[in-house]
Amino acid sequence: MPTAPAARLLVTGSLALATALALTSCGSSDSGSGSDSNSGGSASDGRTHTVATAMGNVEVPVAPKRVVVLDTAELDSALTLGVTPVGATHTGTESGYLSYLPEEKVAGIKDVGEMMTPNLESIAGLKPDLILTSKIRHGDAYDELSKIAPTVMTENTGYPWKENFQVHANALGKVPAAEKVIAAYGKHVGEVTEALGGKEKAAATEVNMVRFVEGADIRVYGRKNYIATILADVGLGRPAIVDKAKDGFSYDVSPEKIDQADADVIFHSTYGDAKKSKETQTVGSGLWKNMAAVKSGKVFPVEDELWIQGIGYTAADKILDELQADLTK
Repeated sequence: MPTAPAARLLVTGSLALATALALTSCGSSDSGSGSDSNSGGSASDGRTHTVATAMGNVEVPVAPKRVVVLDTAELDSALTLGVTPVGATHTGTESGYLSYLPEEKVAGIKDVGEMMTPNLESIAGLKPDLILTSKIRHGDAYDELSKIAPTVMTENTGYPWKENFQVHANALGKVPAAEKVIAAYGKHVGEVTEALGGKEKAAATEVNMVRFVEGADIRVYGRKNYIATILADVGLGRPAIVDKAKDGFSYDVSPEKIDQADADVIFHSTYGDAKKSKETQTVGSGLWKNMAAVKSGKVFPVEDELWIQGIGYTAADKILDELQADLTK
């Protein structure tokens, strides 16, 4: 998991570029592996198409069969679209793969190393025909990765997750399936908003997302990150403090200033040890207990792996279910 400064970089990229990546694709080619230096491999029938990426145009198989993903967002995208990767990196979790993902879907996926330091030898040994990741994560290893297989990189992860999903779908040859996923998500969002009493009532409910992070200050999430986009889709209000977030990502506070995070509703998660992340100290303090959200019983602990680390439509659907359940209690 990135440090606080690195994490903020995840949301500073260009949405315009991400959208362009999602929409740009040339027609299929029957030229075999193609002449693009970034090709690295091809589908068994030799057909390829061009995908615009953060690193330039890349020729990828029309129907890749052996996909390796190097981050959690790419894993969510692949599984959401019905593609089981042959390899994936692991995170700092006990199980390796995020717990919200069904065990039967991740079973058999080979671990190719820690997310920030993937093992190139292990990746090559899987003989992939497509690698999915982002420039912010693995841009420095692009040359080595692209020699192994066509490597599709988005610029960032996190905030532009919807645009990135379309890039992933394009590379995987799953654009029609992606359209169905997006439409279903939109319908789900509408159902949750309606369950909360409609747009006006949702907008009048101010919600904060607080994350306790081992080795860092407490993060009050702003408007430009994955979870914030879901809250915005539902139409929930946000308190003024979120606009203090640097680059829109998060506004960091100490346990002695946690009362600044008060809102109508607070969701909170923990990355790392509860004591080392200051969660134990903070939620046991008088400041925490005297916040309006706490007094009204509107504070909900949530799984960090789902709400913060997942970054995809499968995670988003589960978050929507939890939002509805908690906010209608």
